[in-house]
Amino acid sequence: MTKRTLLHWGAAAGCFLLASAATAQPQMPRREPTPNDTLVSPDVQSDHRVTFRIYAPKAGEVTIRGDWMEGSGSQKLDKDDKGVWSATVGPLAPDFYSYSLTVDGVKTIDPKNAMIKQGVTSLDNMFEVPGPEAAFEENQMVPHGTIRMAWYSSSTLDMQRRMHIYTPPGYESGSQRYPVLYLLHGGGDEDSGWSSIGRAGFIMDNLLAQKKARPMLVVMPNGSMPRAANAPAGAAPGGAPGGGAAAQDRFSSELLKDVIPFVEKNYRVLANRDNRAITGLSMGGGQTLRVAPTNLDKFAYIGVWSSGVSQQAQSDFEKRNAEFLGNADKTNKMVKLLWIGVGEKDPLANTSAKNLAALLDQRGIKHEFHESGGAHTWINWRHYLNDYAQLLFR
Repeated sequence: MTKRTLLHWGAAAGCFLLASAATAQPQMPRREPTPNDTLVSPDVQSDHRVTFRIYAPKAGEVTIRGDWMEGSGSQKLDKDDKGVWSATVGPLAPDFYSYSLTVDGVKTIDPKNAMIKQGVTSLDNMFEVPGPEAAFEENQMVPHGTIRMAWYSSSTLDMQRRMHIYTPPGYESGSQRYPVLYLLHGGGDEDSGWSSIGRAGFIMDNLLAQKKARPMLVVMPNGSMPRAANAPAGAAPGGAPGGGAAAQDRFSSELLKDVIPFVEKNYRVLANRDNRAITGLSMGGGQTLRVAPTNLDKFAYIGVWSSGVSQQAQSDFEKRNAEFLGNADKTNKMVKLLWIGVGEKDPLANTSAKNLAALLDQRGIKHEFHESGGAHTWINWRHYLNDYAQLLFR
């Protein structure tokens, strides 16, 4: 072997050794499978029982809270020897439900469920138990309207705000003008609530397909007022329960000065009182009572759900609405529908709703009072929308 051959051989060997060293990296330890890899939650069974599961091997306690529970408590999950916590509930009536988990005192969403309900300060999960009783709110094979997110300038709050707006099937391709329902959410929620857990778009689609309701726009504004910069830690947001009369007045101002003018400028609507309705649930019911009785020149249809007037607040309510309550003939002529709904097991609003109905009776104000089963939940409010929308703009 020549000297030149040896040099070439040595260079090649060196390159081989360098390449071998470069590729001989330590291998990452192989990930061991866990029960979480195949976990299903929620698991809706054919008998309408529902099982919830979460993999949390180091947790000491896991509980669940859902809107099928009519009280204020929660249910504990049981832990197996693999670190999976589980609980089975039901059977549940066919419907849409929301829930959250609490792991060692910390509220969390179910990591295996991508259906989310967004609130002002937290998230919840959602799930469906299918069945004919829930057909009115399901995504059926019918023509669908459109739910838009519309941003507008709020002169009341000096900021950009968002609302959700439902337009019925055929709106984009037509020239027709429509009546408007202003649909208000409750405390802790925001303008997406009615179009997510509230199922408002599907409820309206199904009613229109069955010709049970008139085509209309449904405007879903954000009733939660921004938290004041100097608010103490833990204080309720401005529009949530505890926000008080000042927050209700700010919402009323924004609705009348910003929301309604924006809608009537940018959408094909019938801009008169006979073609405007307003209704709200819980906090939104309180906002409805704040704005509607003193603005009958703007609204002919009023709905108050899971809300009312407490005995403590009755004197103030009567003073603010003296004309509404004191002239029954005029009020009854102007208000085409005043619809009150509340759950018989609603610990927050049943008494105040009945007190409102009794006050209206005393003053001779015509209204409908509906006491349903259940408590203070979306389970009731979706049914109220389904019933109420059929009565509007007739």
